[in-house]
Amino acid sequence: MNTHVSVRSEKDLLGYRDIPNQFYFGVQTLRAIENFNLTHSKISNHPNFIIALAMVKQACAQANHKLGQLSEEKYQAIEFACKQLINGHYHDQFPVDMLQGGAGTSTNMNANEVIANVALEHMGFAKGEYKHLHPNNDVNMSQSTNDVYPTAIRVGLLLSLKGLQTAFATLIQAFSNKAVEFKDVLKMGRTQLQDAVPMTLGQEFAAFATTLQKDLDKINAIAPDMLGYVNLGGTAIGTGINTEAAYAPYAISALAEITKENIQAAPDFIEATSDMGDFVLFSGLLKRTATKLSKISNDLRLLSSGPRTGLGEINLEPRQPGSSIMPGKVNPVIPEAVNLASFQVMANDLAVTLAADAGQLQLNAMEPLIAFKLFESIDLLAKAMLMFTDKCINTVTANPEHCKNLVENSIGIVTALNPYLGYENTTRIAKTANVENRNVLDLIRAENLLSEEQLSEILAIENMIQPKASA
Repeated sequence: MNTHVSVRSEKDLLGYRDIPNQFYFGVQTLRAIENFNLTHSKISNHPNFIIALAMVKQACAQANHKLGQLSEEKYQAIEFACKQLINGHYHDQFPVDMLQGGAGTSTNMNANEVIANVALEHMGFAKGEYKHLHPNNDVNMSQSTNDVYPTAIRVGLLLSLKGLQTAFATLIQAFSNKAVEFKDVLKMGRTQLQDAVPMTLGQEFAAFATTLQKDLDKINAIAPDMLGYVNLGGTAIGTGINTEAAYAPYAISALAEITKENIQAAPDFIEATSDMGDFVLFSGLLKRTATKLSKISNDLRLLSSGPRTGLGEINLEPRQPGSSIMPGKVNPVIPEAVNLASFQVMANDLAVTLAADAGQLQLNAMEPLIAFKLFESIDLLAKAMLMFTDKCINTVTANPEHCKNLVENSIGIVTALNPYLGYENTTRIAKTANVENRNVLDLIRAENLLSEEQLSEILAIENMIQPKASA
């Protein structure tokens, strides 16, 4: 063995290529690098995907060894290599673009080659000495890209889901904390950007927490189970060609043990190999959350607008100067960034939908786009939520006096008086107040329509922000 050779020669269907010897990937990965340079997002940018690929390969090796198809020496070497990847090593050896032709074959072969070469070194051989352990014959034994790749996507998303769940919970708690902090801040509620009826700022922030909690509950209820059904063992089109009958159950059981997830065999491997419905549904869940995050961001931008001519009910922590020409201007940059991240997730959902629709017959060759966009969306949402929490929500402050003044000067306050004065009277008062630019309460006092005691009772916070208790 000559460890000083700077390059090694590897052969595939198309011929020989020299591979710089410091690389653990091989000839098929090299061709993929040369062919696909479409984005800045490489497999190495998605560590959970690499970990998932290694987990799948380890499970398959375990099944093949159990069936007597893989020697003890080769199995131990492959398992060692897979565990290295699972522990975060060699991730820089996955330089292939996430956006690739070939239905994910480049990704699968990238994993096969890296695992093979790490295993070979562990066995005491040089990289590329595939006669001792081969990327296809050994690492990819009983497998096809068409079952390995979608299974790894599912496992990778399950791994990534944990980070999203944490980000969700953190943001929800931040909104809940502010709901308590602002529980006594009376403000005007608005519909269609017009004055409506009073509420508290705490209620507004509590609603933000509630709507995100609903999404988290839905994701927790649907995603783990949905993503846990895999077609591993189906090989090329779901028929399981080139495998033994016991292989799929062994491999799936091993994968469940390795991942500590509820991994199960899909009811129909042929259907599971071609259908992308689960990914469409998962993407839809992410889009739903993105839509809500964007709406909340818009609300915070409106509520903090000003500082002198906007709503000005809340203050967002200044994060940076807002203008190159307007001195003193500070913009709501964090909610704006959340808007942008949300828009990207919404756009990704369309890409996933189109890719799922483009499947033909027994395989969807557009799966790399689905993988790319789902991993991007889940990562983007998690980062956006954590940024939102840390750089915006935790530091939001209220302007209670300003909020109170807006309520007292609002036309909308007449709604609270409607049960006592009747619709015709309150309509007349509202119109007069609006036309003459007068205060609603001043008009009521001028006409002696209600006593001060009655007004105080009607306008008490507890009576304006919730249904009245039954007598």
